[in-house]
Amino acid sequence: MKAWILKQTHDLLKENQPLALQEIPQPSPKEHEVLIKISCCGVCHTELDEIEGRAPPPVYPIIPGHQVVGNVDKMGQNTSRFNIGQRVGVAWIFSSCGECEMCLNQQENLCEHFQATGRDRHGGYADYMAIEEKFVYPIPDIFSDEEAAPLLCAGAIGYRSLKLTGLNNGQILGLTGFGASGHLVLKMARYQFPDSKILVFARSKDEQKFALSLGAFWAGDTTDMAPFQAHAIIDTTPVWKPIVASLLNLKPAGRLVINAIRKEANDQQALLDIRYQDHLWMEKEIKSVANITRKDVEEFLLLAAKIPIKPEVELYPFAKANKALLDLKRKHVKGAKVLVL
Repeated sequence: MKAWILKQTHDLLKENQPLALQEIPQPSPKEHEVLIKISCCGVCHTELDEIEGRAPPPVYPIIPGHQVVGNVDKMGQNTSRFNIGQRVGVAWIFSSCGECEMCLNQQENLCEHFQATGRDRHGGYADYMAIEEKFVYPIPDIFSDEEAAPLLCAGAIGYRSLKLTGLNNGQILGLTGFGASGHLVLKMARYQFPDSKILVFARSKDEQKFALSLGAFWAGDTTDMAPFQAHAIIDTTPVWKPIVASLLNLKPAGRLVINAIRKEANDQQALLDIRYQDHLWMEKEIKSVANITRKDVEEFLLLAAKIPIKPEVELYPFAKANKALLDLKRKHVKGAKVLVL
């Protein structure tokens, strides 16, 4: 089969071919596994983090891609969840041990032996992939393959972020950054918390207008002070400065949920102007988002179908995987990017 392979880190400001297209053996499904014939795979900022060395290092060589949609092609022994030909998806969580304290406490995303699709095990930039059936999800009929792919990451991680805010209907929610995940969270929040006002902090005027068109109560720059403070804010930006600004826009006992890897150099942390009395006092909380659980994906896909949430997508032929990554790096973004096989 054909597959795009990542063999080492790359500087995408200097290189334009981080992945190599190769012919490799097609995997065979083991016991409890299914073989998926892939139809498309979303392209995510996490791939940039892997390629440029910000995320935990992949197991090289690795096939990237963790927003996988396709059809069950073969089944290993003792598999029963799906039928041959059934349309399914794979997300970031490839596997967890199922036995540790975290797994038994419904926190498999924090499992010490957590394996990520496209980082620790081969992902979806390929013709086929094999994976244990319990980490595979049926795709609701309402979505096309290409619409479903981005929901498996940006949507699912946004759903987990919204859960972690602990928001109640009528409370104020802030969203810092308004890309793929941010705009999906706004749609979820409007549905789940109809009486809540939503504040959006985004650098781009176009993003601010887009947020208002989707029902945001107010939209401004990432460093602006909103007309009132929020009970919770979800940050989806890749830099540190908006985090500091978000803390100023939180109510006492408010919670800031950070769901994106920082893309700045580590020494930028030392330049943060954090003042305890302004940013952290009054029992404000900061909570990170680490991975997702199977339950997050399952619940979100059902919610997205019910609302419904259909992301805007930009399609790339499979042969243009490197171009899709570079366009994402250079901010040439028109909706979520999806490789089509």
